[in-house]
Amino acid sequence: MDRYQKVEKPKPESPINENEIRITSQGAIRNYINYAIALLQDKHVKEIVLKAMGQAISKTVAIAEILKKRIPRLHQDTSISSVSITDVWEPIEEGLVPVEMTRHVSMISITLSTRELNKNSVGYQAPHYAEQPKPQYHYQQQQPPKQGRIPYNAVNEGVFLN
Repeated sequence: MDRYQKVEKPKPESPINENEIRITSQGAIRNYINYAIALLQDKHVKEIVLKAMGQAISKTVAIAEILKKRIPRLHQDTSISSVSITDVWEPIEEGLVPVEMTRHVSMISITLSTRELNKNSVGYQAPHYAEQPKPQYHYQQQQPPKQGRIPYNAVNEGVFLN
């Protein structure tokens, strides 16, 4: 592929809703969390949608879990899909033909809402309610009774004691 260069084509600009957060692999997790909390608590948005593709999917799941811990009673609905992306490569040298490569990239969309979502959805997760702290029990480990050791010498070799 060193005889080809990738053709950059303009990305179709799809409008982003106010409640939609598109996660990338370069963005800092704390920035996404702070923005999501600002939407839910300061702007009183009822639901937010976290969207990501490819390498950013695991980061998006982590962000959703952190948000559910920080903001109680958030309902979650997750959907996964994939999109086909076609890359076009133009030859640098004469005599070669342009190459098109299609790849399938995974996508995730996580909706977090203060209102109840569709419970019949495959990706629905009910809110985690804050649990009361469980009492701590302190157990003392019992020491096994000490057994007397038999001094080692060549006479005891080969003798096994139970």
